Amino acid sequence: MTVAEGDIAPAFEMPATGGRSVSLAALKGRPVVLYFYPKADTPGCTKEACAFQEALPALGKLGVEVIGVSRDKMPALEKFAKKYSLSFPLASDGASVSDAYGTWVEKSMYGRKYMGMERSTFLIGRDGKVAKAWRKVSVTGHAQAVAAAVAALG
Repeated sequence: MTVAEGDIAPAFEMPATGGRSVSLAALKGRPVVLYFYPKADTPGCTKEACAFQEALPALGKLGVEVIGVSRDKMPALEKFAKKYSLSFPLASDGASVSDAYGTWVEKSMYGRKYMGMERSTFLIGRDGKVAKAWRKVSVTGHAQAVAAAVAALG
């Protein structure tokens, strides 16, 4: 399944860093940036997480929540969040959320096919619908593009 712009965002509830739990229901009426990344503490994922952390003050002024999602276990996420002082929640997805958003996909490296997380971001509007979807994200400049899209929501 693939989630597209205009679709109702699939519900989610996941454990997150800092002893938190994140769910779409708890954030009802607030815009949410839900970004999926392959693996904590790898170069691209670190760059992306740090860029969202830098953008957090501006995003916070716009009333948006940022949640990073991977299939990493909680100890790895806690270590990653602490190492880079990430204050937004990093959520551990057992499989259901990445499946619902269509981000667990077949990948290929050196001719070998395997399943992995597609770097994707979804901006969920106050109405619970996907306002913008970014697939196969390139990390450089992405957090700024997301912030601009959030600002455009009004």
